[in-house]
Amino acid sequence: MRKIVLGLLLASSAAKGMNPADTTITVFTTAENTKLRLTETGKLHFKPSKQPMETEVCIFVDPAKSFQTLTGIGGALTDASAETFAKLPKDRQQELLQAYYNPVKGIGYTLARTNIQSCDFSSDTYSYVAEHDSLLKTFSVQHDQQYRIPFIKAAIAAAGGKLTLFVSPWSPPSWMKDNNNVLQGGKLLPKYYQAWANFFVKFIRTYEALGIPVWGLSVQNEPMAKQKWESCIYTAEEERDFIKGYLGPTLQKQGMSSKKLIAWDHNRDLVFQRASTILEDPAAAKYVWGIGYHWYETWTGSDMQFGNVQKVKESFPAKNLLFTEGCIESFKRDRINEWFIGERYGYSMVNDFNSGTVAWTDWNILLDENGGPNHVGNFCFAPVHADTKTGELIYTNAYYYLGHFSKFIRPGAKRVISSSNRTQLQTTAFLNKDGKLAVVVLNLTDKEIPYQLWIKGKAAPTVSLPHSIATLVVE
Repeated sequence: MRKIVLGLLLASSAAKGMNPADTTITVFTTAENTKLRLTETGKLHFKPSKQPMETEVCIFVDPAKSFQTLTGIGGALTDASAETFAKLPKDRQQELLQAYYNPVKGIGYTLARTNIQSCDFSSDTYSYVAEHDSLLKTFSVQHDQQYRIPFIKAAIAAAGGKLTLFVSPWSPPSWMKDNNNVLQGGKLLPKYYQAWANFFVKFIRTYEALGIPVWGLSVQNEPMAKQKWESCIYTAEEERDFIKGYLGPTLQKQGMSSKKLIAWDHNRDLVFQRASTILEDPAAAKYVWGIGYHWYETWTGSDMQFGNVQKVKESFPAKNLLFTEGCIESFKRDRINEWFIGERYGYSMVNDFNSGTVAWTDWNILLDENGGPNHVGNFCFAPVHADTKTGELIYTNAYYYLGHFSKFIRPGAKRVISSSNRTQLQTTAFLNKDGKLAVVVLNLTDKEIPYQLWIKGKAAPTVSLPHSIATLVVE
């Protein structure tokens, strides 16, 4: 099938007896000021097309030019998401799980992240060990048994029994740190480097014994941010040395060398400096699967710095890039239907994938009517909110923007060239293992833009609606 479709896409006169004109393009659209939400909006067909004029708007795709392989797309299963989920009626719980994890009736998430110990999106701070238990004899995830573990298991089941999960700490226990506090930054004391490395192993083993497979782990969430919530500072050199001297060897000795170790896990602004410091050291680099990053560099007034991500890929092509967290901050209930929310996701995802990213992880998949719970008042938006008083689920347009990628671009898909001749239309494209080509077209303008999908001398005319995202599935 894949060879047939490729033959069609490459516009050969016949591919195993099939006519290129028979290739069908199904268009799915989400657009502002319409009722279109991941809605099938038409079928297109290719026709022969000579050299386009420069006056013609085109999206050019070349499926023969392929790049990174997609690991997955998904969101974080935090304490806040789990606690909110538990307050929903059973039918709404099932609706949410289907909406996120069913690839036919929902958007088919295949990737997840969860926190090791508490984070800001927990109802309070907590630890898995007693004070000064460096041997971890008191280690217990009993706290997580109430909400989070059942929630993660329900998500795995809804995803068909398999969900690629990575785990991240926000802070070591307070007594392991120089500020004796899980909040407000501080640093891991060198005398506890080994105990903290052992802590990762203990957590992974415990979760896996409970039926939750762990695919990977990041070293530290946001290691350059001193936050009023759980946080811990590592310089690039400190993270490098912790990886090569403790965490990497410990994972290897404990039979966990297959776990994907992710460094950085912070914003794009410093991503190259961090990656180069760690990956230029062979003793550290051998343990690192990839570099994770977030999108919050915009707090400085900067735009999203995709070029820095691309520079990491260019400099270290053997390593992977993983978007580990992003959300719209400063929750306000009266803004929940504003269109900018989804557009930020679309803008980031198109450009992150074009920069070489293999996986993309949203932050909380579900929050309550206040943008929480959050024990420090850091309330944020999620793609779906629950009104815990009425049991209602509220889908923001971010849910649909995410679905334009996750539903149609599946694990194992290869990114292929997709190029626009107008900045008003942004695009990325992936060729799935089943031979279906998914081309995403993003329009952030107020204008309706007619354009052609053009592949090797064949073109199909269509229209991009104002403030819209469309996925064109070619098969």
